[in-house]
Amino acid sequence: MTTATAQATQLYQLFIKASPEQIWEAITSPEFTTKYLHGCYIESTFEPGAPYKGYSTDRSQEWIDGEVLEADPPRRLQHSWRALYDPGTAAEPPSRVTWEIDPQRDGTCLLTVIHDQLEDSPKTAESVSGTGWTTVISGLKTLLETGEPLAQ
Repeated sequence: MTTATAQATQLYQLFIKASPEQIWEAITSPEFTTKYLHGCYIESTFEPGAPYKGYSTDRSQEWIDGEVLEADPPRRLQHSWRALYDPGTAAEPPSRVTWEIDPQRDGTCLLTVIHDQLEDSPKTAESVSGTGWTTVISGLKTLLETGEPLAQ
């Protein structure tokens, strides 16, 4: 995908056989995120205004810089996102990621991930589009449903 075709708003949805609380824990606990988010150790208090940081698994490198914009456990988390893992994406302004967890009557939850405000961040848009977020949320689903990480 070229930079010109990566969309400024990206939407990803899937159903997960897990409770909202289990999904919330998986997106906010580094013990989980390191298993599906490309080894990324997420650190935050998840309160509005708090830093949202992502580190390499050994915490020697900062990969993601952001701020929690909104938190409504276990239903919604919104944070800014600046990818530091690449010099090109690190030079761009922050974008925004929203996680929405919607419980269904059948015991599953619909997880919606929206990555937007990418108009001025074309390199970030390109890096997370296509299989970028798809790999992450597929890994999250597999981990919660089977207890095993998705081979990456």
